[in-house]
This record gives sequence, C-alpha cells and structure tokens, in this order.
Amino acid sequence: MPSTTATSSSPTSSLAVAKTGRRARFVAAACSALLLLGAAGHVIGHGDVTPQEVDTKGLPDLGEAPLMENPFRPGNEHDEHHDLAVQVGERGYAGNCAVCHGIQAMSGGLTPDLRQLEEWDDEFYLERVIKGTERGMPSFKENLDQTGIWAIKTYIESVTPR
Repeated sequence: MPSTTATSSSPTSSLAVAKTGRRARFVAAACSALLLLGAAGHVIGHGDVTPQEVDTKGLPDLGEAPLMENPFRPGNEHDEHHDLAVQVGERGYAGNCAVCHGIQAMSGGLTPDLRQLEEWDDEFYLERVIKGTERGMPSFKENLDQTGIWAIKTYIESVTPR
C-alpha cells in the first residue's frame, strides 16, 4: 500500500519561514543602522574643535615663559585673582574644552576626565594644551595665551570635588 505521509511543506509553513527570514533580515539591517548611527554620533560627539581665544581682561599677563604651576591657585603668586580666573576659565573651557571633555569637566568616557588632574599634574596639563596629542586633541598654542590656559585650569579645579 502506498504511503500517505506528505513530504512537502504546506503553503502556510512556507509563508511563515519567508516572514521569519524577512524579519531576521530587517532586524539585522536595523541593528546595523543603529550601530552605524551610534558610531557616527561617537565621532561627531567628540567634536570639531576650532580653538577659540579667551578674553582674559582683568587678569595679569603671565608672559611667554611657561609657568609650571597654576599661578591662580590659592596660596600661589596670583591667588588674589582666583575668582576672576574661575569666571574667565569657565568661558574659555566652554569654548574650547567642553565639546570633548564635557560640561563642568565631566567626561562622558571618550576623553580624559579633567577632574582627575591633581595639582602635581600642572606641567602635564600645560604640555597637553600647548602641544595637543596624537589622539585628537588639538594644540592651543596659537589661540590661548598662558593666562587663558591657567584660567581654564583654575576653572577645572573649581568644579573638581575634593
């Protein structure tokens, strides 16, 4: 007697397989699109920094010779200008640093968290700002004078929890 077992799939199951395949391709395409969008956001979010000059009116001109310690820090040479340096530094930070290092120096993880800098990091900070880095930080030597550079560091110190 001939076998009555069906060897072909039903039209309903073929349709289900086709829908599942399309759904899987759609999900894969959507995930790829989100991944690319996220990567683009990462690149764009890092910022296109064009260094901005900082108006340091009211602060002393610190000259050309590099100072190895923040002169506006309490207890240092120009500490009487500390509060003004914080205000000037906040504007300078907003125009030059915040796009990469975050609002109030709170990094989102892509760049160093500047609140982690210690007083002994003054020379390290100065060198990075003047020379930039190979990893994408631009040099600010043509746009920031030493007074602006140290005013920004004074602002960073003011928002750093101690």
